[in-house]
Amino acid sequence: MNQARPRHIPVLGHEAVGLLAPRAGGIYVDGTFGAGGYTRMILEAADTRVIAIDRDRTAIAGGFDLVQGAGGRLTLVEDRFSNLAEVCAAQGHERVDGVVMDIGVSSMQVDQAERGFSFRLDGPLDMRMGGDGPTAADVIARASETDLANIIYIFGEERYSRHVAKAIVVARSEAPITTTRALADIVAKVVRSKPGEIHPATRTFQALRIFVNEELDELYQALAAAERVLKPGGRLAVVSFHSLEDRIVKTFLTERSRVGGGSRHLPELATAKPSFTVLTKRPIAAGDAEVAANPRARSAKLRGGERTDAPAHAPDDLPGWPTLAAVMKPGGTRAGR
Repeated sequence: MNQARPRHIPVLGHEAVGLLAPRAGGIYVDGTFGAGGYTRMILEAADTRVIAIDRDRTAIAGGFDLVQGAGGRLTLVEDRFSNLAEVCAAQGHERVDGVVMDIGVSSMQVDQAERGFSFRLDGPLDMRMGGDGPTAADVIARASETDLANIIYIFGEERYSRHVAKAIVVARSEAPITTTRALADIVAKVVRSKPGEIHPATRTFQALRIFVNEELDELYQALAAAERVLKPGGRLAVVSFHSLEDRIVKTFLTERSRVGGGSRHLPELATAKPSFTVLTKRPIAAGDAEVAANPRARSAKLRGGERTDAPAHAPDDLPGWPTLAAVMKPGGTRAGR
């Protein structure tokens, strides 16, 4: 294939594609296309076909050269990866041989100041991976102090979430908070850090990004969708970058691979049969060389599973955490403190 050089090296790319074990004639889904790193590796591994999904129109546009070089073996679709089952069906594939996902924000999104993901680059407080829905500035302007504290605590694991939420509410009463620099400065006044530690605003920015993009909801739904579309023997590989994501993936694979589990109240015959065999008893982490070349790889964890011939389990209910629709609904909980 005559392909453009990749703009980045995918984290744990060789390991993730190795878990997929691409074979000639196989159909594979890259649920988070980004700069196309995983897709390239799958296309190069064998005479495969790839359906690549990304909600970011910029990422889709950036993949056109790869489509042209793939000789009809690559289809790019602008959509959320939670809809991957519907995307595959629309492409004429009810079942596929493998699914790979790289969870979270991409480096190219972070590096664009106008996207508003980074507190290190001043820009509009946006943070949307796609072009629709409320921005982070909208959430900051509308959410109640209680909602802000919950969002920052649950999705950012920030222990000073109440202090941050209060500082935001006080600051927005004086002037709208519309830039990344403004928000980072507000957070830095109430969250202290020592030299060598992460920036005080790191967890708050993470929380808002996850909330605005409904990332954990998307992950829950994408895992269930992958379970539905994978053929028996098909493989799932998921790279995550923080404990919230990894916990969801670990729990999903553990529950879907559990044998038995019956009790006197729920006979074993009534329980769902294992739909996955776990391929990674422990998560795979990046080696020293990869971390040195790409510091983002330091926190990465790869987990994988192989689909059995059992029916897909019923989808899990989403946890009762704050939702974008509830917080942003008209007449919702806007009120000050």
